[in-house]
Amino acid sequence: MTHNFHPTMLREYDIRGVVGDTLSDKDAYAIGRSFATLVRRAGGKRIAVGYDGRLSSPMLADALIAGINDAGADALNVGLGPTPMLYYAASTEDVEGGIQITGSHNPPDYNGFKFVMQGRPFYGADILGIGEMAAAGDWEAGEGTSQSIDIVDAYVDRLVEGFAGGAFRIGWDAGNGAAGTVIEKLTARLPGEHHLLFTDIDGHFPNHHPDPTEEKNLADLRKLVAEKSLDFGVAFDGDGDRIGAIDGEGRVIWGDQLLQIYAAAVLKDLPGATVIADVKASQALFDRVAELGGKPLMWKTGHSLIKAKMKETGSPLAGEMSGHIFFADRYYGYDDAPYAAVRLIEAATKLGQSVTELRGNMAPMVNTPEMRFQVDESRKFAIVDEVLDRLTASGAQVDRTDGARVLTDDGWWLLRASNTQDVLVARAEAKDEAALTRLLAAIDEQLALSGIVRGPQAAH
Repeated sequence: MTHNFHPTMLREYDIRGVVGDTLSDKDAYAIGRSFATLVRRAGGKRIAVGYDGRLSSPMLADALIAGINDAGADALNVGLGPTPMLYYAASTEDVEGGIQITGSHNPPDYNGFKFVMQGRPFYGADILGIGEMAAAGDWEAGEGTSQSIDIVDAYVDRLVEGFAGGAFRIGWDAGNGAAGTVIEKLTARLPGEHHLLFTDIDGHFPNHHPDPTEEKNLADLRKLVAEKSLDFGVAFDGDGDRIGAIDGEGRVIWGDQLLQIYAAAVLKDLPGATVIADVKASQALFDRVAELGGKPLMWKTGHSLIKAKMKETGSPLAGEMSGHIFFADRYYGYDDAPYAAVRLIEAATKLGQSVTELRGNMAPMVNTPEMRFQVDESRKFAIVDEVLDRLTASGAQVDRTDGARVLTDDGWWLLRASNTQDVLVARAEAKDEAALTRLLAAIDEQLALSGIVRGPQAAH
């Protein structure tokens, strides 16, 4: 028995597809059997399985567990919940691997799989290996067991363990995503006053799409904070591993700005520590980490890539522009948005300032949000290579950590291919509007040379 995946499904740090088109229950079975084969060959037997609130998730979970069992491994089904809850389940001593079924922030018809194996990220060549095993039918056989367990309360207990924050008035927008139940239980355990939005888990996402990196999706939270005069608000993506935030004045606190706040608090306890951020992060963040006495490190975008770099460098804190925040000082080093919300409360308490003051104190920069524009899946990496070739030939100052990050007298601009969608991602940051206009013109010039036109985007 063999299985071939659709060529667009196997991504750099997860597996993703469109249900009923590029992704089916047969794919889920093959993924479960291949992953369980790897776990068994590494001497393991137990694999935790969780899933998000998408309509297709239970069907895929059943097929995934069947594959795990047919490889002779045991499945521990933790059920519906956010991805970090699955990571938490997989961190226990007697579990050797974990798979979360999630479409993250993709449209409702998408779904996919995120992995952890023996406490390390599972990505890149690991994921390609799953495809190779399935195509060859290189699978173990056996009869495993399946057991359902409820770990929501244990997970929430861990989120508040050692909590050292004060009482604030906070808005929470779960976006009808998988973190809803956790947010209800978590806020009941925290001091202060909490106002909750859209905690019913609903794969139709009836209120707004659960992606806090798009400002339009923060409109309900912004309104709530304004109407109730709250101190700040937090929002979560579909599977609860990315956080968004706004301050008491309704200003968005982007991922790299949140990281500035967290870094100030963490570096008080761990002076000189390495703080990692992805290539989309503001230069203001790297400068601020250095100013605080930390070691700033720019790295590739992608939760698995960041986690691996944290392990390699011993970094206690990392983050991405997209709102993945990773704590390894008093936590496990994975991206957990409910935990990041807890740590935001603690950081404001420790630093002795409100979240609004902390946001207001940041160096003003004129920059774009993360700009995404659709390109053909087969062209996206080639376009970046073409741009890099032209920039190198012209003598430009280019950082190739992940795509092209170009430094000029005006500031910097970035172009990279998304590993999860058929899009190119661009970003630019400058000292003033005129400089930003020049940077955007440089991006557009390079895209035009590769036959691409960027849509209109607003700066922030």
